[in-house]
Amino acid sequence: MGREFSDKDKEIFNKLAPENGGTHMSPMGHPYPFILRPISHKFVEDSDDFRERLERLTGEELEYLVGLALKGEEDIRSLEDEDVDTFFKLVEEKVSKDRAKELRLHLGMA
Repeated sequence: MGREFSDKDKEIFNKLAPENGGTHMSPMGHPYPFILRPISHKFVEDSDDFRERLERLTGEELEYLVGLALKGEEDIRSLEDEDVDTFFKLVEEKVSKDRAKELRLHLGMA
């Protein structure tokens, strides 16, 4: 289950999907429940595109997404398989290996 986007959520979403016109709404007019899942499934062309988009985020923004995932407010498991790997690699690079490991363990993906 998703949540209502905060201003920070909207800022990150818009950074990852600027072609959505500054909104976090689907073409059907419903708000997206998560940040990363629609990026992975609706906006990117392939796993390279996903990585390029995620590389736009700062370490602080990635840490924020990790925190949301640890609280169950961001969905990592349902990303495309390659995108899950990419997310964890970037968390390792820009945040820390320990934080990526903590999230993997929390999600049962270790």
